[in-house]
Amino acid sequence: MAAAAEPPSLLLHTVENLAEFHREHERFYAAAPREQAVVLQRHAGTLHEVADRAAAELDGVLFLEGQGGPPGLAAMRREVRSLGQEAVATGEWMAQAMQSSWTAAGAILDIAALDDLLGERHRIIANDWQAAGMTVVVGRLLERAADVLDRVDAAATAAARTPRLLHSAAELIARAADLLGESAGLVQDNERRWRLFHERVAALLAVPLAAGPPLAAEPPA
Repeated sequence: MAAAAEPPSLLLHTVENLAEFHREHERFYAAAPREQAVVLQRHAGTLHEVADRAAAELDGVLFLEGQGGPPGLAAMRREVRSLGQEAVATGEWMAQAMQSSWTAAGAILDIAALDDLLGERHRIIANDWQAAGMTVVVGRLLERAADVLDRVDAAATAAARTPRLLHSAAELIARAADLLGESAGLVQDNERRWRLFHERVAALLAVPLAAGPPLAAEPPA
């Protein structure tokens, strides 16, 4: 015997709870990447400046040719690599979460009162899924930038190569910063969509089932 269908009101409560959980996470991912992007842009600018100078002290990096690798550069390299690893892990987790959200959103296809918001709900997931992919790319860029910085040598014999390496690492870091800003923009774009979806579901839950709009389409005869 087939299991009884889930009551529409219970389904709506489930949809609302999942949506609220999802939205709370988005508030973080709409802000934190922009804050990281500022730090990374500063690091990129520092590396460009250091590469252009025989001796420079910027952003905690003091680079003097012939005196070994600067401790400030080593600290920056560790930070960039750590941020890269975190970004890859976060992006992969987000992508898995969006796969689950996409599957779960299939349940609302049978709620007729949400027909006009199906595009909005799926656009939210699509935006977050795209942001997740960008976050993984950000991580890979930062990991590679750290690899490039591993090759930097302040010895006089490496003078010709070092500026080129510093500029290249800066370009990778700057691109990662740009993508962080774009990913945050994708998440921020969801705010109005979340508001519309939440208001509709809340309104449906507030109205008695018999007096409210149909929650699900009528089954075929």
